[in-house]
Amino acid sequence: MTDAPEAPRLAETFDEVEDALLSRWPETKLEPSLDRIEAFIELLGEPQRSFRSIHLTGTNGKTSTSRMIETLLRALDLRTGRFTSPHLERMSERISIDGEPLDDEAFVRAFNDVAPYTHLVDAEQDHPLSFFETIVGMAYAAFADAPVDVAVVEVGMGGSWDATNVIDADVAVVLPIAVDHAKYLGDDAVTIAAEKAGIIKPGSIVVLAEQTPEVAAVLLERAAETGATVTREGMEFGVVARTPAVGGQVVSLQGLRARYDDVFLPLYGAHQAQNAAVALAAVEAFAGTGVLDDDVVRAAFAEVTSPGRLEIIRRSPTILLDAAHNPHGAEAAAAALEDSFSFSPLVGVMGVMEDKDHEGLLAAFEPYLEHLVCTQNSTPRSLSAAALGRAAVEVFGEDRVSVVPDLADAIDRAATLAEAGEAINVSIGAGAVLVTGSVVTVGEARSLLKGRR
Repeated sequence: MTDAPEAPRLAETFDEVEDALLSRWPETKLEPSLDRIEAFIELLGEPQRSFRSIHLTGTNGKTSTSRMIETLLRALDLRTGRFTSPHLERMSERISIDGEPLDDEAFVRAFNDVAPYTHLVDAEQDHPLSFFETIVGMAYAAFADAPVDVAVVEVGMGGSWDATNVIDADVAVVLPIAVDHAKYLGDDAVTIAAEKAGIIKPGSIVVLAEQTPEVAAVLLERAAETGATVTREGMEFGVVARTPAVGGQVVSLQGLRARYDDVFLPLYGAHQAQNAAVALAAVEAFAGTGVLDDDVVRAAFAEVTSPGRLEIIRRSPTILLDAAHNPHGAEAAAAALEDSFSFSPLVGVMGVMEDKDHEGLLAAFEPYLEHLVCTQNSTPRSLSAAALGRAAVEVFGEDRVSVVPDLADAIDRAATLAEAGEAINVSIGAGAVLVTGSVVTVGEARSLLKGRR
């Protein structure tokens, strides 16, 4: 008689779950296929079929928009699950139920619920389940278990073969598409759009943020092929007006069935107003034919938070965190800084991943930063501070760049420069620090600065 395969050891602590997940294929290693995730969720009993869903793709804005959609859905008394990536500080932030990330105990439970099946998939497939596939399975199982009425799901990367794409969402949201992850998705927006269009399913409603004409053509073609209904920013919905205000902005939004005026949104920048319009349209599309109550919409938007997205984490000097990690995101953040603040000087702290377009990032931020402190985060994927410094000197000039490899020291150096500059420019405004370049850099800075507050 042969021995049965040994069952995996169940985890007892959050750290054990994190170790088990991180020992799998990293998110950056991809083998484009849905075979493993499909085998996995079949063993789990197809949990993703037990709830309705809204699926988001696009280059930037997915997490902020997901959080807005979730807040609106909860205001409609629906029980929500939300899956976003990557995380800022803790892995469990990726899976939220009722607007809150799973606590450590629930995260361990979610892992242990699926762990017995992971090795079965590993044994059957050419490649073992990846970190991302495993955590998607955990999320879908946790949502079914809760149970949630609706899940708001952000793709990890791309669309067609992203592990999240085993759901057939009621509403597919496509945020603006630009070039990012070129190594995996292609180096032009049209190729990337073809990949991202894969989340559009037969009979679904597609909510399209404004796109370039070439990208829109690809998405509309996919919608026509699948018989999906399309609603477009600038046609059926959009931002009517926005005014920067203390703590955010006041927006007027044209929804699919009504207009909502004087809505306070506690986030900065035109890109967040656009995300709000998209979120509103997605929820209207999901909810069906009625008009959403004005007070409910207003109250929901007033509650929205998006950590690490032009988030003020400290005062005196002001330190802002923004997870922009590609030129498109950097341009949006820079425009929002210009629009909503009058910092002088503004000193940047930047740490980027090696596979990102750091030259594009540097060029986008250069007009807005008095000085740039180049640093690095703690992951092996980080570009070294020295390499970033060399590239920065080409863009900013030697006297506007410092290289400080340790992130905590880099933030201190920038804060000192901001305060010194502030003394010189008293009449102009106050000095501030912007930490940016990567979600990981911003997450590490957030942990450091929260500890010091």
